[in-house]
Amino acid sequence: MPKKKYVVRLSEEEQDGLLTLVKQGKAKARTINRAHAFLLSDEGKTDGEIALVLRVSRGTVHNWRKHLAEEGWEAALDERPRPGKAPKLDVKGEATLVAFACSDPPEGREHWTMQLLADKLVELDVVASISDETVRRTLKKTGSSRGRSSSGASRR
Repeated sequence: MPKKKYVVRLSEEEQDGLLTLVKQGKAKARTINRAHAFLLSDEGKTDGEIALVLRVSRGTVHNWRKHLAEEGWEAALDERPRPGKAPKLDVKGEATLVAFACSDPPEGREHWTMQLLADKLVELDVVASISDETVRRTLKKTGSSRGRSSSGASRR
């Protein structure tokens, strides 16, 4: 069996800190899982054994230990921020979208469709491209609806 490259050796102070973190249960579940992994690793458990107990993959346990060895306790217990994809519309773009959605529809139309709103945003150079689904999700997020009496829109 190959030797572990990143071995976890905890001082008594570190063990106490991790045990306190685990017992209090006030931290994020992922943080508590990592603390459990470090405690089990210090006891000499293999990545496979730890993975079975915590219901994660062996690779995850290995990555946690590597993270601890390379970046220290603070970084190992907390997750790195996940950047995600940048939103298509900024605050100004959302305001423009809501303003159009609450305005009178184009001539010959009874109401705005998601595709019409998307096309209008592209036409006005608010965004280079946007799907009708993104428009729908954005409007849903804002909570504005002309159909409800509580939407704040005036009656016709």
